[in-house]
Amino acid sequence: MYPTVSDVLAMPVVQRGRPAVVAGSAGLSRRVRWVHAAEVAEIAHLLRGGELVLTTGIALPEDAVGLTRYIDDLARVGAAGVVVEMVRRWQDRLPPALAAAAERTGLPLVTLSRETRFVSVTEAVAGVIVQAQIAELQAAEQIHETFTALTVSGAEPAEILREVARSSGLPVVLENLAHHVLAYDAASEDPAELLADWEARSRRVPFAGRTRYDASIGWLMTSVGARGDDWGRLVLLSPTEPLHRHVVVAERAASALALHRLIARDRESVERQAHRTLLAELLGAGQPSDDLIARAAALGVPLAGRRLVGATVRPRVTTPAAALDTQEVLRDLAEATARAARGAAVPALVGVVDETGVRALLALPADEPDGTLHRLAREVHRAASGLARPVPVLLAVGTPAGSLADARRSLAEAAHVSAAALRASGDRDYYCLEDVRLRGLLHLLRDDERVTAFVERELGPLLASDGRLLDLLRGYCRHGGNKSAAAAAAHLSRTAYYQYLTRIEQLLGVSLDDPESMLSLHVALLAREAVRAEVR
Repeated sequence: MYPTVSDVLAMPVVQRGRPAVVAGSAGLSRRVRWVHAAEVAEIAHLLRGGELVLTTGIALPEDAVGLTRYIDDLARVGAAGVVVEMVRRWQDRLPPALAAAAERTGLPLVTLSRETRFVSVTEAVAGVIVQAQIAELQAAEQIHETFTALTVSGAEPAEILREVARSSGLPVVLENLAHHVLAYDAASEDPAELLADWEARSRRVPFAGRTRYDASIGWLMTSVGARGDDWGRLVLLSPTEPLHRHVVVAERAASALALHRLIARDRESVERQAHRTLLAELLGAGQPSDDLIARAAALGVPLAGRRLVGATVRPRVTTPAAALDTQEVLRDLAEATARAARGAAVPALVGVVDETGVRALLALPADEPDGTLHRLAREVHRAASGLARPVPVLLAVGTPAGSLADARRSLAEAAHVSAAALRASGDRDYYCLEDVRLRGLLHLLRDDERVTAFVERELGPLLASDGRLLDLLRGYCRHGGNKSAAAAAAHLSRTAYYQYLTRIEQLLGVSLDDPESMLSLHVALLAREAVRAEVR
């Protein structure tokens, strides 16, 4: 840590000159990066900022304008201050223009009433600065070692932030790009006060670049992300300008957090790939290899002697295209499903093997109660709703199987049930074949040309007319022929609704009061939905 102007003035070698602050006392806390003895006025362009300038004043301008320019130039380049020895040129007091300019710019202006060896001052301050730099390097090395160890050990964000607070003594907050707090460590501060109205406070602090300090609010900020994809911001609350080691801590912590996310994601991706390979083999045309059970066991999923249940998790929408804008949605949903299975203590192979959803093979103990599926379903819904892009999902399961051969059937059955359940009424924890009933049967028969012919035969005239009539017929069937309820659901008066029903009867040549006709039309509507869902 560099010494301040006050620190330099307190050093014995300077005290012997009897220093006195003439102007710019507000800048005494400025850091002194180096000491530079210079007599000429045109020195500013040679400085880089942080220099304490020593001079006797013998070569400084005579006029007030020149003296003012001298101070303004030094202030502009960020000089730490000016020390004038009052022996050779000025003995009693400095020119008013010099003091006025220093006070206006906040540049510390100090006089020495006794002759002082500038070389001794330079040596003394340089020694302090070098020692401070060595200490900073040692601290930085220790910081690097600490955060490297945390990264290698796979430390979680909470542990990383705990080390940030310990090593800096400052409260620290990790937020995402929406300014929501992901993790924090309040150090010695009150957590409630630290996080109070955080989102609004954070939005008022714009951030660009990797690392910067905003003195107006006292925040040291650095981006968190990798490969050009920033996903968060790390904030250390420092009421005063942070030390260099604090900047190092912030940046190393940000790197550790970014690496943790990458490693965790890649580790899960490798696991998902291994699971997908086994699931694809199970669903393939050939017989599963003899070592599939051993390979699954090596992945932590024991299949031998278990009740095997196929499952499908898919977004609750009507078409795969609407649900899966990107493969990232599938990947995130697979990770969420795997986490849910772990949370419910259900060993499972989980992976993405097609473009409709996530497939899973659950390995339940032979005597496992059915309540386990309800527990798993709740975990799945909770995990899916907690994604960065929350998505409502449905969980479908197949009939329990006792062998790998039957497990293939259970997986296929779960996929069929999930597709049929997309348009099912009601909301269940999970669906099985019994729940989708006629929809499930029609989904299985959707590729049969006789089903397509039946739909055309029953609904053909209606399909060629106004699409609104088809929707009204669908509502009528869903309400079990209750005209009043169907009219209310369609936001129509009963008189208008009855006219539409009469038009439908005329087009189709049937009576909607006939139970068999209504049943046939309802089946045709459900079959059309099953066929259209597949085509889309």
